[in-house]
Amino acid sequence: MPSSPRSRVLAVLLGTAAGIVVIDQLSKMWAVAVMQPRIQAGDGPIYLLGPLLRLTYTENSGAAFGFGTGYTWVFTIVAVIVGVVIIRFSRTITSLPWALALGGLLGGLLGNLIDRLTRPPSPGMGSVVDFIGLPNFPIFNVADMAITFSAIGMIVLAWRGIPLAEGPTQETSLESDDR
Repeated sequence: MPSSPRSRVLAVLLGTAAGIVVIDQLSKMWAVAVMQPRIQAGDGPIYLLGPLLRLTYTENSGAAFGFGTGYTWVFTIVAVIVGVVIIRFSRTITSLPWALALGGLLGGLLGNLIDRLTRPPSPGMGSVVDFIGLPNFPIFNVADMAITFSAIGMIVLAWRGIPLAEGPTQETSLESDDR
């Protein structure tokens, strides 16, 4: 029995979000197990591409770029609200590219929210684990990458005029129309 376009779109959105959460949390578990002790012992980061890419360890109690340190509870509340909005709104989306972008945003948001809810010092106030470093750029994680690339994707989709919900005569596909 073929699935409906809406159920395919919902599967893409939720599958993307779940995949990002799993990759994010597994990579953070690795960073806590391997990189945190390494950094605490004074061994320093692991350089993968010379000075261009390094693996390290830090905890961020603020938002992107360390902004808002001390307001972790605000970011926790905002993340919960945005997550609920995406999930509720997901029933109206019929565009696969938008489902992919929103799934990436939801996955990244949930990945960092899990840290805020489960890591010290307390639920809702936990620090986010960051471990990927680039030159002259704040240290980040997989969830941050998903949020960033999803935001860029949403800007491109909006700029190209790709609708969130396609009309009944349009076909739902990953390909965008040539406008």
